[in-house]
Amino acid sequence: MFKAEPHVTRLAFLASDRHEAQEARSLLASRYGDASPADAQVIVALGGDGFMLEVLHAHMGSGKPIYGMNRGSVGFLMNEYSEDDLLERINAAEHAVIHPLSMQAVDVHGAKHMALAINEVSLLRQTRQTAKLRISIDGKVRLSELSCDGALVATPAGSTAYNLSAHGPIIPLEAKVLALTPISAFRPRRWRGALLAHTAKVSIEVLEGDKRPVSAVADNFEVRDVVQVDVAEDREKSMVMLFDAGRSLEERVLAEQFSV
Repeated sequence: MFKAEPHVTRLAFLASDRHEAQEARSLLASRYGDASPADAQVIVALGGDGFMLEVLHAHMGSGKPIYGMNRGSVGFLMNEYSEDDLLERINAAEHAVIHPLSMQAVDVHGAKHMALAINEVSLLRQTRQTAKLRISIDGKVRLSELSCDGALVATPAGSTAYNLSAHGPIIPLEAKVLALTPISAFRPRRWRGALLAHTAKVSIEVLEGDKRPVSAVADNFEVRDVVQVDVAEDREKSMVMLFDAGRSLEERVLAEQFSV
């Protein structure tokens, strides 16, 4: 279980390759000091949401809280950028503890591939041919054949990302559910997906994979030509993200549901 650090004074600054992020890193490091990630109490990520995911993956086992500031394009997972009062903001920040998804994918050669996903695990057709998938939940077949461009399993933290673009539901962080969302479903046309208990084990089998090849993607880790993908929440692993007081991730997810 995450235990908050005492008063934070040691920061490590990591930045994406963007000019704005690199410039911000130089300014902040000269003003607040720059500890190594191993010695820092908090890691400050400077970039966009994609870079935040990279930092979270890289430091998943460290137990270090991550505080992001937007020097990228989207920045849903980031705080607003400011050079002033950074230590005060971090010490007053709200904590969001998130758990990743564990993906095990088996390819056509029988090789097994393991990866973790903070946002989602998605299956995507590789060619012009529609994918055909069989979906089982906790060992029971729930959908014998789904013709689609793909399907995804999203965490609450990732429900506002690709899942939302695929018309999946936005999930409050404390809801303890996962979203199972089809991507451009053709048959059954009316199926819009499902909300699953966070303890659910999702198994997706690729049908006619030789004719209709499918890839599996856990955040930015891709496996081509899969025949089966198993997805479950990994409660043994956790990450801590820090958000400015009054701008928690929970608040952002709630506000997103009322955006127009």
